[in-house]
Amino acid sequence: MNNNIKNMNLLNLFLAVCMTVSACKGSEQENSNGNPIPENKAARIYLTSADRTYAFSKLEVNFSSPGDLPVPAIKLDPGQRFQTMYGFGAAITGSTCYNLLKMTVADRAKFLKNTFSPTDGMGYSYIRISIGCSDFSLSEYTCCDVPGIENFTLTNEETHYVMPILKEILAINPGIKILGSPWTCPRWMKVNNLADLQPYNSWTSGQLNPAYYQDYALYFIKWVQAFAAEGISITAVTPQNEPLNRGNSASLYMGWQEQRDFVNSALVPALKSSGLKTTIYLFDHNYNYDNMGEQDDYPARIYESGVDDIVVGAAYHNYGGSRSELLDIHGKYPNKELIFTETSIGTWNNGKDLSVRLMEDMQNVALGTVNNWCRAVIVWNLMLDAERGPNRPGGCKTCFGAVDIASDYKTLSFNSHYYIVGHLSAVIKPGAVRIGTTGFTDPEVVSSAFENPDGTHAVVLLNNSTESKTIRIDDGKDSFKYAIPAKSVISYLW
Repeated sequence: MNNNIKNMNLLNLFLAVCMTVSACKGSEQENSNGNPIPENKAARIYLTSADRTYAFSKLEVNFSSPGDLPVPAIKLDPGQRFQTMYGFGAAITGSTCYNLLKMTVADRAKFLKNTFSPTDGMGYSYIRISIGCSDFSLSEYTCCDVPGIENFTLTNEETHYVMPILKEILAINPGIKILGSPWTCPRWMKVNNLADLQPYNSWTSGQLNPAYYQDYALYFIKWVQAFAAEGISITAVTPQNEPLNRGNSASLYMGWQEQRDFVNSALVPALKSSGLKTTIYLFDHNYNYDNMGEQDDYPARIYESGVDDIVVGAAYHNYGGSRSELLDIHGKYPNKELIFTETSIGTWNNGKDLSVRLMEDMQNVALGTVNNWCRAVIVWNLMLDAERGPNRPGGCKTCFGAVDIASDYKTLSFNSHYYIVGHLSAVIKPGAVRIGTTGFTDPEVVSSAFENPDGTHAVVLLNNSTESKTIRIDDGKDSFKYAIPAKSVISYLW
């Protein structure tokens, strides 16, 4: 072979290799090598499918050239701006903490990092804890079971279970927000009803005696201050978990008039005089107000009477009614915030079957609430054990956690709630603004778009079709397309 031919063959080989490398680099779907995605080169993707072929799999997609995009496009419209997002997460109950502390230190550290780290994990950014016990506590208690507010003190459940776990989480994600909600006031503050005002020494039901409004407000202040003394800042509180539910293992009935009076006359003044930055969300119960007609529009009725700015909005659960109630309340009081604070999976709704729950929970709980003006989404127990506990008599015996841990306190199974929160928190950062979109529409595709504080964009999308769908995302500057598998959830960040 003469040198000219040899050199020509070498040149052709070189060009062929270059073309191959270029084609690989431009591939629309590649597994991440674990390194940071080059700026302005690609979008990060997280993908979960209902058949678990993908389970929060980290992928990436390169930006495409304009001539390579003949597919339907979702176009971002940053000029159309909605609510600012606060965060996404789960409840850290006494039961959750008990299970976490049964794990080895190394296993727990790994799980918490994977869940809460904003750089190396899902970035869960908002959690809910109970003020006193809940139906997923190790016992029934409040922080003042001996009559007299001067007897307030934290219990073993806070100091040996909840606080240690919160401190481990805060070491991973110092900016995480925390919401506190009581299931009941101390029993010595309860009466049978507001007419007879007879003592009601029961964990379940009863009403708050108006004579103790000031003491109960001080109870909130002491609780927030006790956590602050341990380096745990409480972002917000609700006056009562499920105020229309008399039947929980620990509960207190508080109609809208009672909550109005307690908040306006006692809780707001106490918080303001304390100097704490903690705010208040009203209600914290179901979309349908437990079918009590006189309680319809519960938070709006309180707003009508006038509330201080420290009352920032209302919280909702989804155990009854339709999320359209969020739109109704927002329409009546658009200056007040909405957050979603509780939902459960369990034996009654195929809670461990991802093929059923992933699509339903992503559509109704995650994107359904966010697209209806909620600024935060919090699911119920982060972790329960193989027996769906520990739990309390009279509480939920059929609930699963977002994560369930086996009897070896090592083997974990991840349920729909773990994934749907992760798909939000991994790409939508605290302070992000939900923005509009135009273009592609499909009844089997639900999406939401965001602009993060650092200027990055995020899109969370579900494909409820039985077929893969190739969709282009276009922010006006960069575009990329991706074949989204059937029955799957995908999150983009670029």
